[in-house]
Amino acid sequence: MSDTLINIADLNVSFGDAHILRDVDLRLERGRTVGIVGESGSGKSTLAKAMVGTVKPSSGELWVAGLDVRSATRRELARYRRSVQMIPQDPFSSLSPRQTVGQTLAEAVDPRRARVAHHTDLIAHWLERVGLDADMIHRYPHEFSGGQRQRIALARGLIVEPELVIADEITSALDVSVQSQILDLLDEIRQSLGLTMAFISHNLAVVQRVSDDVMVLYQGQVVEAGPVAQIYSDPQHWYTRRLLAADPGSPTFSIG
Repeated sequence: MSDTLINIADLNVSFGDAHILRDVDLRLERGRTVGIVGESGSGKSTLAKAMVGTVKPSSGELWVAGLDVRSATRRELARYRRSVQMIPQDPFSSLSPRQTVGQTLAEAVDPRRARVAHHTDLIAHWLERVGLDADMIHRYPHEFSGGQRQRIALARGLIVEPELVIADEITSALDVSVQSQILDLLDEIRQSLGLTMAFISHNLAVVQRVSDDVMVLYQGQVVEAGPVAQIYSDPQHWYTRRLLAADPGSPTFSIG
């Protein structure tokens, strides 16, 4: 098995005359986390959707977990999307209000026969793994806080043991103290399980906490990429320096 999980080369995505991604390259080894950074409109979420297989690239190469995502059949994509899990920014809208936590996680394990009784032990294990009580299995999303719902979203994404986890701005809707708890939990889980992850954020301090490598997107193009320590200590591109200077959590933050 190759150590490379993601291999993207010269990837372009266009919607009509609008070029969203231009000549994007990304290579990610198994067990590593890449932080994908940029302001709103930089192309981060489009890149995530391309990796999941819900946005079709205009050109370029897109290989994930040994699959050529661009030319995959519908059946191949159905299997592939189980091995690549997206953890959303807003867990409340992504959790069905009509399903209990147990039903939501059972559906993730077996979409065709989502029977909680068949997967109780596994569901209880993952609820506890993300810091929730196993007896919460019968509760509904509205009974949880924002931070707890994000923990449920993490459990739902991880319970199927995916090869790749894509976390899309998962802490942006949380207050600072809860954000820190979720980041600590995610970092502990990724290290203990050896997860491969693409962590998308506009916040460089957040990215620094959970990533091994960083890729900076500006207007759909990669302007800088490399190991976390290198990018944060010696940024080469003006846009990266601007992002760092504007981020209170970065070592180069400046009040101006």
